[in-house]
Amino acid sequence: MAGVFSPGRAKIDARTLRTDRWWLQPTITVAVLVAFIIYATFRAFEAKYYFAEPLISPFYSPCLSTDCVEGSALFGTPFGHVVLFGLAISPALFILIFPLGFRMTCYYYRKAYYRSFWQSPPACAVAEPHKSYSGETKAPLIVQNGHRWFFLAGMVFNVILTIDAILAFRDEHKEWGHMSVGTIVLLINAALLWGYSLSCHSCRHIVGGRLRNFSKHPVRYKMWGWVSKLNEKHQNFAWVSLFGVALTDLYVRLVANGTITNFYFF
Repeated sequence: MAGVFSPGRAKIDARTLRTDRWWLQPTITVAVLVAFIIYATFRAFEAKYYFAEPLISPFYSPCLSTDCVEGSALFGTPFGHVVLFGLAISPALFILIFPLGFRMTCYYYRKAYYRSFWQSPPACAVAEPHKSYSGETKAPLIVQNGHRWFFLAGMVFNVILTIDAILAFRDEHKEWGHMSVGTIVLLINAALLWGYSLSCHSCRHIVGGRLRNFSKHPVRYKMWGWVSKLNEKHQNFAWVSLFGVALTDLYVRLVANGTITNFYFF
């Protein structure tokens, strides 16, 4: 037999000989991602406290259902009132599949949850519990191959969230020329999501991939260089933008339910 069972190789029953706390990072990853999933699921099904003129939660933007709070449907309401198993479908559920699909198929997040949730492998030099690995050729992992399409959809949502941030320069009476804490929150969230998207491996491939000679495409080469620098920070953008979108939603929720006031600078 080949590999670790080859003749002459030491037979070690221990899963790993590492003496450091290698399990700490995958454990933290599980805790953070599970916490985000629980919060996002709760907010998606809560179906309220997501709009307080002029602020809208990124979990509900764009709001496309006839069940949307008045004033929150910037692009109309193509989806009517939908009931499933006796429960009304939240407006968030019409759109969350796209940003969720983008993150779930992200190259960095694959590493994060492959190690933390599926233990494949949990860390370097640590044996995984699986006897076989089929890669991304079978369900459910074959869905990972759709990452580039989720990336394109994610870019559309980035544009919409940027528009939301620009609209936040109005006050509650829709008068322009005002700036509040909520304006800054939405701007930061949009900037972090752009950083996460533009640092994506798929973005790097779209900008500079499938070229035989960079010298014949100087503009794309320059853009590829910029995206490559961002790509080095993709892991950082992935985590910071994840916290950013959750905190942005939380801020809008607290304003919408009257817990806090959206303070205006001018």
